[in-house]
This record gives sequence, structure tokens and C-alpha cells, in this order.
Amino acid sequence: MDESGLREIYRQPSARALRKQIDLIDQHCRTFIAHSPFVLVGTAAADGTCDVSPKGGPPGFVAVLDEHRLAVPDLAGNNRLDSMRSLVVNPGIGLLFLIPGLDETLRVNGTAEVTIDDDVLDACALVDVRPRVAIVVTARECFIHCAKAFRRGGVWKPESWPDRSDMPSVACMLRDHAGFSDVDLTEMETALEDNYRRTLWQPGGEPA
Repeated sequence: MDESGLREIYRQPSARALRKQIDLIDQHCRTFIAHSPFVLVGTAAADGTCDVSPKGGPPGFVAVLDEHRLAVPDLAGNNRLDSMRSLVVNPGIGLLFLIPGLDETLRVNGTAEVTIDDDVLDACALVDVRPRVAIVVTARECFIHCAKAFRRGGVWKPESWPDRSDMPSVACMLRDHAGFSDVDLTEMETALEDNYRRTLWQPGGEPA
């Protein structure tokens, strides 16, 4: 199906939906980012393979450098480098900023580069952590995304959250996905939590 086929199903977007998109990080975007402790980072490799990676930190951990650029610090992860491996061959990027309890989100789309520039890393430094690497995003599109998805899902309403008692633990999922059938589950759970405890605030690039 092409775009014309889609438009036979969907109405045209309203003028408000189109006009809300701006091409800079204005004061409202800055305020939203300053309150956000969590952002989803979407990238695509040269062959079109896509990835969405979560990034988190204290509110405002993403640094706004100027009205067109922001920087996402890279903290300890799994060292797969999925996002950054994509960015070195395809600079396109999409960000979705969340604020707990708020159903609206902030979308920032543009291009990005991976940097070790000292000034950028200084701007991204947290209380006791200075990242070794950061992703600098040049914003092309910024807009507030409506609340419908979060309200449909009751994302911030504990009373609507699903009962997880019928689910295996995350440690069990990881063990089975990796084929570690000979690993004791309790040992796996302990190792997982120990890794979180030891590496949570390591700068990106440190061995985990």
C-alpha cells in the first residue's frame, strides 16, 4: 500500500496537528526535556534494520546544547552498541521523551552523530559521572505527541496494570533466550541484580 492508499482510509491531519511541529528546541521543549528522566532512541542501520533503545537518568540528563542541538550521554549498557553502530552509517534518529505521570510526550526527529568532544561530554556530566561518549542530535522536527496511546494503555495508572503473576521472571526469560539451560535460575537472578548494582552509573565504554 502506498500513501495514496492510506489516505483513502485515514483523513488528512488537522491544521493543529501540522502546525504544532517546529524546527527548533524552543523553551517549551527545553522545559520538557529538563523534566524527563527517560527517552526512547530510534535509529536505523544502512540496510534498514531498525532499533529502539531506552536511555534514562535523573530528570534533565539529556543536555540541550543550543536551540538546534541536544546531547544524550551514553552510560553503562550491554555494549552491543546497537544505536551507535547504526548512527555511524545512517544519521537519522527519532527521540521520544517521557515524563512519569504525564500522558503527552515530546518527539524530536533529526540527525545525529556520535562524539567524544570534551565540551559536549562536560555538558552531559551528571553528579559523579562524566560519559565517555555522547550522541549529539540536530533537531529537524519537534512536537508534542498527544496522550491517546498512554490513556488507552493506562500506562501511569497502577490500577490498570496487568497482573504479572503468570509471567516467568526476567532472569528466566534471559536464561532461556540465551540457551543457558544449565544455569541455576537463582544464580541468574543474583548475577543480573549484581550487574545492575555494579555498573548502573558507569560511563559508557567501561567494561560491565
